[in-house]
Amino acid sequence: MRILPLLFAVLLLMFQGAAGLSLARGSPQDCERRGGFCSHRSCPPGIGRIGICSEVVFCCRRRWYP
Repeated sequence: MRILPLLFAVLLLMFQGAAGLSLARGSPQDCERRGGFCSHRSCPPGIGRIGICSEVVFCCRRRWYP
């Protein structure tokens, strides 16, 4: 029973971190602040989308693998 509060805290941290991964529409400056770059039409292989700079420009960032 003592593990339940710890499990609850870990789940809250996971959900809080997942909220920042949405494809938010922003400006190129917002993309750079998030550690990304703007790429036309698609992101290069091995790079993930983290947002949208405009209608045909995506904000991309390298995927980090542990």
